[in-house]
Amino acid sequence: MAQTAEETAPETTKETSRKSIQLTETAAGEVQKLITEEGRPDIALRIAVQPGGCSGLRYAMYLDDQVSEKDLLEEQFGVKVVVDKMSVPYLTQATIDWVDSLEASGFTIDNPAAQSSCACGHSFH
Repeated sequence: MAQTAEETAPETTKETSRKSIQLTETAAGEVQKLITEEGRPDIALRIAVQPGGCSGLRYAMYLDDQVSEKDLLEEQFGVKVVVDKMSVPYLTQATIDWVDSLEASGFTIDNPAAQSSCACGHSFH
C-alpha cells in the first residue's frame, strides 16, 4: 500500500527539537496571572541572557510587547515565550519553574548547560 507524503515526511520540527527553554505548567500559570493583571493578552514572556552578575552572565525575564523577526517565539501552556537569538544557545536545556515555599517564592531557572552558577541563582557561567 502506498504511503502518503504526510506519512513519509519526517517528524515536524516542533516534535523533534528541544524548545529553547521549557516552562513548567505551574510557571506558565503564574505568567498568565501576570499577563491578566497587565490587561494585555498580546504581551509575551521574554527570557534573555545578559552580561553581568557575579558569575559573568545573568538571566532576565520580563513581559514584553516587542517581538522581532529575529526572536524565537514559542507558545507553551498558552503563554507566548520569546527568546532573542543570541540567548538561545545559553537556554536550550533550561527549565523555568515556579516555587512557592517557606524559604522562597518566585521563578527558578534550572539550566544544565551552565558550567557554574552563583548562590543567588540569578547568574551563571
